[in-house]
Amino acid sequence: MAGAAREVLTLQLGHFAGFVGAHWWNQQDAALGRLAGAKEVPGIKELLPGELCPDVLYRAGQTLHGQETYTPRLIVMDLKGSLNSLKQEGGLYQDKHLDAAIAWQGKLTTHKEELQANNPFLQNLLSAEGVMSSDGVWRVQAFPNGKGLLPLAKAFSPTSKSLIPPEGSIKVWSDFLHVQLHPRSICIIQKYNHDGEAGRLEGFGQGESLLREPTYLEELEDRLHFYVEECDYLQGFQVLCDLHDGFSGLGAKATELLQDEYAGRGILTWGLLPGPYTLGEPQKNFYRLFNTALGLVNIASHSSLICPLSLGGGLGLRPEPPVTFPHLRYDVTLPYHSSALLATALDTITVPYRLHSSPISMVHLADMLSFSGRKVVTAGASIPFPVAPGHSLPDTLAQFGGTTPWTPLSACGEQSGTRCFAQSVVLRGVDKTRQTSQLSPGTSPSSPLHACTSGEEVLAQYLQQLQPGVLSSSQLLLSPCRVVPPYPRFFSSRLNQQGLILDGTHNGTGNEVSLTSDCTVPSTAVETIPVLTTLCSTSLLHRVLSRLAGELANLDLRRWASFLAAGVEQDDMEETIQELHNLAQCYKDGDSLIS
Repeated sequence: MAGAAREVLTLQLGHFAGFVGAHWWNQQDAALGRLAGAKEVPGIKELLPGELCPDVLYRAGQTLHGQETYTPRLIVMDLKGSLNSLKQEGGLYQDKHLDAAIAWQGKLTTHKEELQANNPFLQNLLSAEGVMSSDGVWRVQAFPNGKGLLPLAKAFSPTSKSLIPPEGSIKVWSDFLHVQLHPRSICIIQKYNHDGEAGRLEGFGQGESLLREPTYLEELEDRLHFYVEECDYLQGFQVLCDLHDGFSGLGAKATELLQDEYAGRGILTWGLLPGPYTLGEPQKNFYRLFNTALGLVNIASHSSLICPLSLGGGLGLRPEPPVTFPHLRYDVTLPYHSSALLATALDTITVPYRLHSSPISMVHLADMLSFSGRKVVTAGASIPFPVAPGHSLPDTLAQFGGTTPWTPLSACGEQSGTRCFAQSVVLRGVDKTRQTSQLSPGTSPSSPLHACTSGEEVLAQYLQQLQPGVLSSSQLLLSPCRVVPPYPRFFSSRLNQQGLILDGTHNGTGNEVSLTSDCTVPSTAVETIPVLTTLCSTSLLHRVLSRLAGELANLDLRRWASFLAAGVEQDDMEETIQELHNLAQCYKDGDSLIS
């Protein structure tokens, strides 16, 4: 099973990365049929046939009771106080190191710590372990006395209020994580606090110095070896890393370690930036600028590529309006909302190296996009992709005319007047019957798109029309993206259960879904959506990286002695400014061209 998987190991570095990761893994489990909304929940081996190979991201194992399990191949690094009621080490696996601890007969010292109360939303899940029972069905323990097991599909319904967390109750990412993690997944950095004014991981230098300490370096190396050594063919690593705080420095050292230890493997880094920010917090904004610039330069030098991901409008000091989506009403101030959208985009962007029959590996994807030193790329997404019942894919694409159909997700500002060098585009969730135009005999096609005979041809033809001469790789999948609870209920009331745009209005009104305090679900909740994404190497980055370097050069760093005291030298900042200019030059060719 693992031999053909082309495994990927995921690293989540930082708290916002944890939010994105929690939604990401919930969506993976939903696709496996282990969350609400699944009509049938077969065993592992029955789940494998399909478009996406779950073994790329998951590993099989056994519980202490010999039950077969399936958990993410994942390493999480976060700060003290970031887990709330989630235990750092689970009890799912028979682990020889845990056995050794249990067998210890020496002197023991007991430390008592006040237990965190479970999020009320998680209390509704009781002791849901998500294990496979003897009849080959994934089941959840549905009763507090532990004497009853129900299939997950029957334990919860897609609109069950117990699965929809009140937004005020979401404080940390573990508050809505449904997925059981391996005991080796979570590494807590006790040196810094998640909350409070003191002991914060604020600066790039602080994060970088953490992996110079033997304690944390050995912790990370031990977890890497554990997961990597059981892989038959490791494609590489996908790194979700916060860029706005000290985790940018930790990410730089972590990717350097991966490059040194696992040469030739792909390292795709997703640099995450929460939003929004205001001018009223000058120190926080300057730190964000410094950390982002240092992170981009250093992580780019150690990664196959890096893609900033944010719903904000820009990377600089000036606040820009957040991006909007025509059929969503999300609250950008809630990490629970913004991280859900970024996770949904990632779930589709990463499709090329997760397919069962894909000839594209992480390395090949990165090589296609990062040639000529262009290690920084941008992302965009249409969430949901606006397909209406009765309309074909050619109809939908034709409505966009010459405008791009996706919303930018890399905080790079105005897109017009730029050129795309290379791109990877993925469209998922369009039914086979809608992928081409169904022409009556003797009817002439209304456009070249309507003359195409396959959905793949439609998408390729559209991209060629939109951006002539651009090196494009495109993938078309039937399977949509699952957005069952605890995914936020922020969709327009004009979407049906499959995420298609209704010709009329939902429930006979023209109102959008309102964001109430308890995130009320419409009577027909959206369960799946079609999604379109792009990962692009673009001349826009010449402008963005040059401006970022200019902003840094105009700052008097002596005013921010606290940042320099955290381990970054004046020379480091000057070198970063020069490296940003060097990176920007890689994108200069064609900067004035309009695609």
